[in-house]
Amino acid sequence: MTAHVDSAVGFGGQQPKAVRKALVMLEAVAHLGPGATAKEIARFAGVAPTTAYRMLNLLVADGFLVRVPDLSGFALGRRTAELSRAAVAADPSPTLHDTVEDLRSHTRFGLHVASFAGGRLRFVDQDPDHEIVGIALLAKNLHANALGKVMLAHNPALGVGLELRRLTEHTVCDPELLRVELSRAELAGHAFENQECRLGRSALAVPIRNHAAEVVGGLCLQGSPLRVSPTDLEQLRFLHEGSRRLTGLL
Repeated sequence: MTAHVDSAVGFGGQQPKAVRKALVMLEAVAHLGPGATAKEIARFAGVAPTTAYRMLNLLVADGFLVRVPDLSGFALGRRTAELSRAAVAADPSPTLHDTVEDLRSHTRFGLHVASFAGGRLRFVDQDPDHEIVGIALLAKNLHANALGKVMLAHNPALGVGLELRRLTEHTVCDPELLRVELSRAELAGHAFENQECRLGRSALAVPIRNHAAEVVGGLCLQGSPLRVSPTDLEQLRFLHEGSRRLTGLL
C-alpha cells in the first residue's frame, strides 16, 4: 500500500526525521527570538547548516516562519501563531505573561523577564509601565546589569573574552572583582546592579529555571538606587517567589 503524501505540504509521511528537525527549528526560533539567523538556528537545533537552510525555506514557504524585513534572519509566522493561540485556548494552565502580570500587581517597581536561550539576553516580557531605557546596552554588556550577571554566574563560558566596558563610574571592569561578584551571585541566588549600566537605575535579578532545574532566564526588579537594594529581604523574597512561580513557563 502506498502512503499518501499531500503535495501541498513540505514534509511527507515517510519523513519523520525531517518533521522532527522542522519542529526543533521552530522551537529554536521561538527561543532565540525574531531576527535569529540561519546559523544560530542550526546551531541551537543541532542541525547541519545545509539541512537548516533547506528546512527554513520550506517553513517560510508554508507560512510557519517569515523572514524579518531586512532578510537577515527569521521570525515565527502566521501559522505558528495560530497554533500557539489554539494551544493557549485549550490549556487552562497559567501562561508566563499572566503570571508576571499578577506579580506586577503586587509591586510598585518595574518587573521584567528575559530569556537566556542560545547564550543571548533577550527580553520576553517587559513591564509596560516601566520602560527599559537603553535596552540594547543590556544585551551587549552582561557584566554591567543584574540579568547579565545572572547569565554569567550560571554560564561562566559566556564570560570568556568578554569586553568589560565602562558605562558609568560604577561599572565593575576589573575581571577579578567581577569573578568574585558572580561567585557570590551564584551562591546567593540573586545578582545586583547599582547604576552600572545607567545612572539613576538599579536592579535585582534572580534566575528562572525549567522543570529540569536548568537556568533558562531571569526575573528582574528595577527601580531607583535609593529603593532597590540587595539587603531588602522583602524584595528578595518577592523575586524568589516569583521565580518559583515562573518555573517551566519560559
